[in-house]
Parts: sequence; structure tokens; C-alpha cells
Amino acid sequence: MDIQTIKNRFGIIGNSPQLNHAISIAERVSSTNLTVLITGESGVGKEVFSQIIHQLSSRKHNNFIAVNCGAIPEGTIDSELFGHEKGSFTGANDARKGYFETVNGGTIFLDEVGDLPLDLQAKLLRVLETQEFDRVGGRTVRVDARVLAATNANLDQAVKQGTFRADLFYRLNVFPLRLPPLRERREDIPLLARHFVTKYATQHRKTVTR
Repeated sequence: MDIQTIKNRFGIIGNSPQLNHAISIAERVSSTNLTVLITGESGVGKEVFSQIIHQLSSRKHNNFIAVNCGAIPEGTIDSELFGHEKGSFTGANDARKGYFETVNGGTIFLDEVGDLPLDLQAKLLRVLETQEFDRVGGRTVRVDARVLAATNANLDQAVKQGTFRADLFYRLNVFPLRLPPLRERREDIPLLARHFVTKYATQHRKTVTR
């Protein structure tokens, strides 16, 4: 699929070399099962690129789940990601699948992966290495899930500070994809301005003369 078709399909505005390069890389890696670490500042479109990779892959007809690791309370994130058995904690009245089981055969996008607690980092590392994990309360589960991860943090620095596991970083960073901020592709600003002026003029029934 050519770059312009991808832009049209996913609503991407811009024609800078940096943006086109990132789209080209996403398109190439989509045909593989490699783990991809998408980096960039907040607002650069990391989730959009995870959708590009999934939708252009052989997994496109299976589930896609986006999980914001920083938005789930630390006390429940283990259960949310990996599920739990009945009676494994107060309130666990039934067994429940986590996101990894739900997405079996598809793709899971872990946004802000740098916010994962260290004990969960160990479980994620095991999934990447063996495609296995333990539900909270016991049972071992096997899954076939492609992992895409994203962060706006400096994971190299987090590894040095001991807040992020080095072995997990290397497993996630199999295929790095950096998305440029707008200040590095200023030639796209007029295109974005024209897009939003046209969009909101149409929405509010206004005529734009120039």
C-alpha cells in the first residue's frame, strides 16, 4: 500500500520526509510479527501508528486492544492485563479473562508502557519470551498476541535509574519507531491549518475566502 493511501485511510495530514519515513517503516513492519516500540512526545499519534501496523497485518481480522498502562490503578492492573481466577481476591466472584487472553490471535497496544510497575514488567517479559502468563490466583495461560508498545518517556534513562527492566526494554525495542513532533516537520503546519479551517468552516457553515 502506498504512503498516500495509508494517510487517507488513517486521517494523517502532512507530507514531510520525517512523517513519510515513519509511515513507510510502519507499513514495512506490519507484515511481520515483530514487537514494535513506538516512541515520541504526547500528541504525535502513537496510537494511530499502532492501528496502521495492526490493520495492515495478517492479524487485521482479529482483536485489537489499546491499553493505557498509566491510567489503570496499580492494584488492579495485574488482573486487567492477565485476568484472574474465581476467589483469587476479595470481589473476584467469577473467573475473568484479561486483555491478553481477549486479544488472542490479534494485537495488544500497551501505551505508556514505562509506567508499568516492576512486578508487572516481569510478567510482560515472560509473555514476550514464552507467550505464557499466570492469571491472578493460578492458572497458566498460553496466548498468541502481538505486542506493540509506546512511551513518551526515556526508557534508556529509566533503565539506568532502575525503574525499568533492561531485559524488558531490549525485548520491546526489537523494532524501534520514532514519531517526530510537529516542530521537526514545520512544512506540515500550513497543510494542517488548511485541514482544520476547512473542517470547522464546513461544520459551522462558514465560507472561507482565504
